[in-house]
Amino acid sequence: MLDVIIDTLIDSIKLIPFLFLSYLLIEYIEHKSSKDLGKILKKSGKFGPTIGGALGLVPQCGFSVTASNLYASRVITIGTLISVFIATSDEAIPVLLSHPENYFDIVKILIVKLIIAIVAGTIIDLIFRKKHNLNSDIDIAHEHMHEMCSNCDCEHEHGIIKAALRHTLNTLIFILIVAFVLNTSIYFIGEENLSKVLMNGNIFQPFIAGIIGLIPNCASSVILTELYIAGNLSFASIIAGLSTGAGVGLAVLFKVNKNFKENLKILASVYLIGSIAGLLIGFIF
Repeated sequence: MLDVIIDTLIDSIKLIPFLFLSYLLIEYIEHKSSKDLGKILKKSGKFGPTIGGALGLVPQCGFSVTASNLYASRVITIGTLISVFIATSDEAIPVLLSHPENYFDIVKILIVKLIIAIVAGTIIDLIFRKKHNLNSDIDIAHEHMHEMCSNCDCEHEHGIIKAALRHTLNTLIFILIVAFVLNTSIYFIGEENLSKVLMNGNIFQPFIAGIIGLIPNCASSVILTELYIAGNLSFASIIAGLSTGAGVGLAVLFKVNKNFKENLKILASVYLIGSIAGLLIGFIF
């Protein structure tokens, strides 16, 4: 058991430089671009799902929150919102970047998620195009953004280095917890039994991953990514889980959008799109 603890600590500590550099780059990008994202989406028109999906790929904490606020203020369409949610991968990209052997997986995941996001968002907008009644005043949507951003630990006003250090520490703690639980489970119940619990090799595993992804916290993306790196989740399942995982974006949606039934429909749509897409990808890869 002592070996499990030591190995977990050593493996996690090795990730610190990669995590910090990844978050430093991400914070710089977000610091430079976050003010313009809403304006870009507002002007996107019928290309909203495409532009929203592309912007959602950028690994930053605030964009799914921004999209929720923009939708609640009816600045963007429901298809654009769902496209952003599906494209968002939260902490998965930094965690994968901390494992150089998985760099090619990052490209595959981003490309597949972008395709799913654009297709799903575009179809949804076509279905509900008659219900679009967008607000042209984007300033309304910005009223609560700084307040909401605090939910995902954004601290740009204190500098990108401090924000990067905070994200690195938070993610490292999650990685330590997930890796310890995973390694302990393997130690006590065996890797084969753990694989059975996670339905490894089962075509319906994406539906389990999709449920994990719905957890409104960066912990879900860390859990999914660590399980994928360890070989306990298939490529189809990591796609499903990361497609349903919109960080705190969904939680913020329930807070700022007063139509509770509509929020439930959006939540169900994100889950079904991500899980079914994962199921279909399982037949391809």
